[in-house]
Amino acid sequence: MAVKKQFASFQDLLSGSDLPVLVDFYATWCGPCQMMAPILEQVGARLKGRLQVVKIDTDKYPHLASHYHIQALPTLVLFKNAQPVERIEGVVPADRLIPQLQALL
Repeated sequence: MAVKKQFASFQDLLSGSDLPVLVDFYATWCGPCQMMAPILEQVGARLKGRLQVVKIDTDKYPHLASHYHIQALPTLVLFKNAQPVERIEGVVPADRLIPQLQALL
């Protein structure tokens, strides 16, 4: 489950996490992004304690979208040790996404 938290900076969020962080770059107007919401709930539940899921609205944080070269929505970026290690674009079903992420954790 994605958790709503406030951080001074995105880097604080990444460096303050003991777990890998899966960031969902999305927009509220994006239909495929809305399709990913329940999938990410499943991912969060199945990988609880091994992964933190965070949602970043690219309309509210365009500088982050630009910094990480987000061209398509939704885009998932997995960060380990505050560094991006995997990028997944588009809607991916939970039965494909969970094993892909498990292999990287």
